[in-house]
Amino acid sequence: MHDLSTENNSLLFQNFLTDDLRSQKFFNKAITKAQEVLLESFASSKLCYGGLNPKDMQKFFANVDTLPIEGKDLGLVMEWVKENILRNSINISNPKTMAHLHCPPLIPAISAEVLISATNQSMDSWDQAPTASYLEQKIIIDLLKYFKLNTGDGIFTSGGTQSNFVGLLLARDIYSQDVLKWNCQKHGLPPQAKKFRILCSDVAHFSVIKSASLLGLGSEAIVSIPTNNYQQMSTTHLAMTINQLRKDNLLPIAVVATAGTTDFGSIDQLDEIAKIVSQAQNIWLHVDAAYGGALAFSEKYAHLLKGIEHADSITIDFHKLFYQPISCSAILVKDKMALNVIKFNADYLNPEEDEEYGMLDLVGKSIQTTRRFDALKFFISMQTIGTSKFASMIESVLILTQDVANFIRQDEKLELASMPALTCILFRYRHQDINESLLDKINLEIRNQILLSGEAVMGKTKIKGKTFIKLTLLHPMSSLEGIIQVLESFKRRATELGALYKASLK
Repeated sequence: MHDLSTENNSLLFQNFLTDDLRSQKFFNKAITKAQEVLLESFASSKLCYGGLNPKDMQKFFANVDTLPIEGKDLGLVMEWVKENILRNSINISNPKTMAHLHCPPLIPAISAEVLISATNQSMDSWDQAPTASYLEQKIIIDLLKYFKLNTGDGIFTSGGTQSNFVGLLLARDIYSQDVLKWNCQKHGLPPQAKKFRILCSDVAHFSVIKSASLLGLGSEAIVSIPTNNYQQMSTTHLAMTINQLRKDNLLPIAVVATAGTTDFGSIDQLDEIAKIVSQAQNIWLHVDAAYGGALAFSEKYAHLLKGIEHADSITIDFHKLFYQPISCSAILVKDKMALNVIKFNADYLNPEEDEEYGMLDLVGKSIQTTRRFDALKFFISMQTIGTSKFASMIESVLILTQDVANFIRQDEKLELASMPALTCILFRYRHQDINESLLDKINLEIRNQILLSGEAVMGKTKIKGKTFIKLTLLHPMSSLEGIIQVLESFKRRATELGALYKASLK
């Protein structure tokens, strides 16, 4: 038998968390050092971004040896990370970072991440995650009540894309099972699958079409429904389209409604859509509430989700308006039996006899096997903050969004795309003497200038071919004064650049 050398033995104790005092000392040192570099560079920066431009960053990392033969002192490695990674990262906790649905994480949730990573519970069997399994299940049960799906079920997922995928997977398999008497688990896609159609609005998340492709239905299975002036799915067109599809001998199996679109934050008329789907029969209603699901916790704004209780499945993202570190999401279903269509039993994980011992099986409800205990950070956050304070945080951001939109609407140099439904604001610099093509270039260039200066991080998108700048307000510590400063800077820079462009054309 080969004995470990003293040096290697010490190295093992140093790198794994055990009951050995050497291990615990090194763990304290490692966590303390991580905390130090985070506070020194990331948290203490007043900039949203203070790093390299993309080209310089590409050159730098081309010469980084990511897989060295010999290891280095952790302190030195952490210092390198501080200087080259953290200092070149977007400061998501800065209130002026407002490009995407990319939230500042709550401190209680960050502390939970240490526990999640250190204990490394794997949610694919009870004997890997005993208490974790029961806590996640209890959180799901409590969440269901907020969406009035009291007898339903659910599972935590990696994100909204996976939740939407699962929702459409259930739609495909349950339609095949209930209507066509076909078991997709055993036989694959039914012969009629090429006729399956999924309906969603023309501003629905791209994961809907991606899911259709991955599910073997193809992108042509997606039927896009036009939106009204509020960027909501047209219920008139929805009803007409369902009828026409059936006349054409096609099979509408699912409707995907959205509660919070990525660009507009628009919420479809869920109640009306639910009525149409119910009358049509044998159509699965999935609601993508990755963005807007948090409104269920607010007495003031929960009415915007009216009708969501009729959904067969709902996507919720906790790493958006719930302020959780990535990744943290869930899918909820109205009928707990629906998840059985994806259940498999493996002798080494969830044999059927485990149920006799009361061992909770979560892997049978998930398309993942190994899965993180993400529910813990949501639990610790809610236990620390409480749902009342959490609701007030969301409400403050929604009120601020309206104030910022009104400011933009009244400014002669700025164009507001539409009044926001949630916390997304789309605007652009405008000038009557500058053509649209040039205005697009100016808006994009100023957005990039402000990003690389570290002053603010704003998003970008296109509406009917025109470039618009996007503010996604998520941070409860954002202020009207701070955002106005960014907008004034944007106008000043755009005006100067526009004058240069006009001069160059003379």
